[in-house]
Amino acid sequence: MTLPDRLQRALQRLTGALDTLEVAAARRAGIEAARADIDQEFEVMQDDRSRLAVELDAAMARSRTLDRTADEVAFRLQRAGATVRTILAELSSGELSPGGIDASDAEAGAPPEPA
Repeated sequence: MTLPDRLQRALQRLTGALDTLEVAAARRAGIEAARADIDQEFEVMQDDRSRLAVELDAAMARSRTLDRTADEVAFRLQRAGATVRTILAELSSGELSPGGIDASDAEAGAPPEPA
């Protein structure tokens, strides 16, 4: 084996090693770029999560307010319904005249109340 042949083989091995290194470096650069994209996407997702958490808190507060309002309306409707039933019962039993005067007041000659 002559020196030029040995040198030629060494240069071929060196060229092969450099090609392998270039492929590895390109692959590494691709991985780093993908990682940067993933990190950026993760930051966007965290921002979205924070925004959605704030919106959810506001929606939950609104829901609680609406629930309290609905409870208050239901209570008032029940009270109004009970009042109407009481008035209807008094009208049907004769305790209250349709003009709003108690039957006992009408018999005693009391003047009607102004409307």
